[in-house]
Amino acid sequence: MTTTSPGQKIVLITGASSGIGEATAKLLAERGHHVVLGARRADRLEELTEGIRASGGSAEFRPLDVTDAEQVRLFVEGAHSRHGRVDVLVNNAGVMPLSKLEALRLDEWNRMIDVNIRGVLHGIAAALPVMRAQHHGQFVNIASIGAHQVSPAAAVYCATKYAVWAISEGLRQEVGGDIRVTTICPGVTESELAESISDPEGREEMRTFRSVAIPASSVGAAIAFAIDQPADVDVSEIIVRPTAGQS
Repeated sequence: MTTTSPGQKIVLITGASSGIGEATAKLLAERGHHVVLGARRADRLEELTEGIRASGGSAEFRPLDVTDAEQVRLFVEGAHSRHGRVDVLVNNAGVMPLSKLEALRLDEWNRMIDVNIRGVLHGIAAALPVMRAQHHGQFVNIASIGAHQVSPAAAVYCATKYAVWAISEGLRQEVGGDIRVTTICPGVTESELAESISDPEGREEMRTFRSVAIPASSVGAAIAFAIDQPADVDVSEIIVRPTAGQS
């Protein structure tokens, strides 16, 4: 079991190889927390981990596919075994292959359901027993402004993010007391998610949205704010979006 410094939290982040996950990992490490990074792209995780360590931060990584419940369990249990606790789980992994419903892209719909919804549930299933046993912990679930408003070509994506919002709210009400639950709802943010859009109309919609995109570090700052609050303060939800534009 490793020894951590006073005030340092053990923070697990899924989808950490780019975008919001990467920016959050860097910021939390800069603030003295130990970050445990998970994503499918092990090469990107290794590069990020090395960069954090070179800057004086504390980090480790493990390849992770959040659609596999056993991999998520091992990700959480491994961190718990090494450090004796899991203070925060950031359920960040997500995909966004936008298209209108009439395009009938069933494979893409199922992928969003698997990653965006089941991935979060797998994280909760793995970390909740640990947090219950240690009598503290925090879930930070990354939803979207799409959890609150639906736009063309984004019906299924918005549905998955509303599910994340609903699951988070239900979890918050159920756990009470020692465990905190925070939902982060970003507006349009600089990320690689747009690269997963195969539908031409969906890609054009995203080009319009991205004209006012905020940097991923802005969402990372919102996550850090929620994590760094006193233990008796639960920041239940943060919506963070561009000042310009509507998304």
